[in-house]
Amino acid sequence: MIPSQHIITALVYDKPGVLNRVASLFRRRGFNIASIAVGASEVSDVSRMTIVVDGANTMVEQVRKQLDKVIDVIKVSDITGDTTITRELALMKVKSTPATRSEIMQIVDIFRAKIVDVAVDSLTVEVTGDELKVSSLYNLLKGFGIKEISRTGIIGMTRGVTFAGDEDVNKE
Repeated sequence: MIPSQHIITALVYDKPGVLNRVASLFRRRGFNIASIAVGASEVSDVSRMTIVVDGANTMVEQVRKQLDKVIDVIKVSDITGDTTITRELALMKVKSTPATRSEIMQIVDIFRAKIVDVAVDSLTVEVTGDELKVSSLYNLLKGFGIKEISRTGIIGMTRGVTFAGDEDVNKE
């Protein structure tokens, strides 16, 4: 991850318009969202957002505090400095010929990625890992020709157990 990037997680009620309100807050502050991923959380009707954004610590902290005030936002955390687990999923459609297919498959195997589709002129690769792993595989495969790529962006959470005194979303 680039040093000026921050990973912000937010627990939000699963209601229409929440994503738009959150993204608009970043837009109004002039922040470019590098990636945003939203999915179900461990609590029904609550989603977890993972937002990766560039910016100075003080500016990102200001936006984090403003996010806390957004309707339907339950809890916001900047987990950048914490010990985190981050992952990204990518699908890459790589040009292939009978002559290059085995070499591509060897590279994919080294990265513990998977071939999820085979066509006459391409292989589709699925890779999951940290941003560096996904980018490294991409850089190796682009020599063969990338026909298409789709990346989820980073999702992440802090390592370890919840500490006493942390807010419990289940109580609300």
